[in-house]
Amino acid sequence: MTSPDQLRPVRRPTVSVDVGGVLVGSAHPIVVQSMTNTDTADPDATAIQVARLAHAGSQLVRVTVNTDEAAAAVPEMVAKVRGLGVDVPIIGDFHYNGHKLLLDYPAMAAALDKYRINPGNVGTKRHDENFTTIVRAAIEHGKPVRIGVNWGSLDQQLLTDLMEANAKAPVPRDARDVMIDAMVESAIRSAELAEETGLGHDRIILSAKVSGVRDLVDTYRRLAPRADYPLHLGLTEAGMGMKGIVASTAGLSLLLNEGIGDTIRVSLTPEPGAGRELEVEVAQQVLQSMGLRSFLPQVSACPGCGRTTSTFFQEMALQITEHLKRRMPEWAETHPGVEDMKVAVMGCVVNGPGESKHADIGISLPGTFEAPVAPVFVDGRLDRTLRGDAIVAEFIDLLETYVDRRYGAGVVAAGA
Repeated sequence: MTSPDQLRPVRRPTVSVDVGGVLVGSAHPIVVQSMTNTDTADPDATAIQVARLAHAGSQLVRVTVNTDEAAAAVPEMVAKVRGLGVDVPIIGDFHYNGHKLLLDYPAMAAALDKYRINPGNVGTKRHDENFTTIVRAAIEHGKPVRIGVNWGSLDQQLLTDLMEANAKAPVPRDARDVMIDAMVESAIRSAELAEETGLGHDRIILSAKVSGVRDLVDTYRRLAPRADYPLHLGLTEAGMGMKGIVASTAGLSLLLNEGIGDTIRVSLTPEPGAGRELEVEVAQQVLQSMGLRSFLPQVSACPGCGRTTSTFFQEMALQITEHLKRRMPEWAETHPGVEDMKVAVMGCVVNGPGESKHADIGISLPGTFEAPVAPVFVDGRLDRTLRGDAIVAEFIDLLETYVDRRYGAGVVAAGA
């Protein structure tokens, strides 16, 4: 497997930021985060969603703090999350009135693990004063901050100044380039102001999020060389379903492959009534597909063709995948390393045996006109051949035995 260092040649910050016990930046693994969409003033609903996101694998969860009612409810919500046995760090997302809420509700300020500030909407006439008020609250309560610049809420005065300067240049640049520069400048200037106010260099994370893939890549390519801070990546307002997944994956993958990015979020629009866990699963899969982190054993399965007229291999691949998801919470505690396991479920003889040999454990099902047998390969060698109507159950039993044999011994040895 290619090491993360080989895939990340360009940049890692020299510092790491401690967010409620989760280390972000430097040589630490890239962190997956997510955000609730409940009304934070409802501590029960928000605590449940935070817990669900954490159980899905989110290592940081952000909540909106936008009203007096939401701010007042944060300590109770955090207590309920901890009461559920969930210790995920919880981040407060502040816009417009964060400077006021953090002063008026010190219990809320103390309960959160990090603050997110958007320098584009902390005010215009009293911009620096409001910004530094939030920073001082972070200093007082010992919290890190993410300075998160957004394309849709950029500091208009800064943008105007840069646009006017560009218009006077002998060869004016494209407005898009100036906009990207404004994003970068806003992030860097805000970080400098935070440090001048007294916030430690190792207490700052930056982000500069946009909604277009090429804009995202170009923005972070300019920001990364100038910022010795951990960077949070995400395509803001990525969209719904396939569009959001593909766009987020494209942008994140390009930057991660260049060594840019220390935390990520996939900002999907959920379908009405759906949960938020999909954004966590997509973020994990981006990292695992690139070989940067491992979260769940991976199932390789062929797409099917005219040689695989039966849907049996598709059904089996789905059942195996669902079985791995169900077992992973327990395996994560008892079978270290199982998240790196590779399983193959193939549908015919063309690539089936070869792919199964490359996997840790794999099965090649019979295609059209092939003999009704399914060879099973373990660690690259033919182990046995399965027949009949119980192939799925038998393969799952073999899978369980393989996991215990290969990944369970370390637990026994450690406890001996």
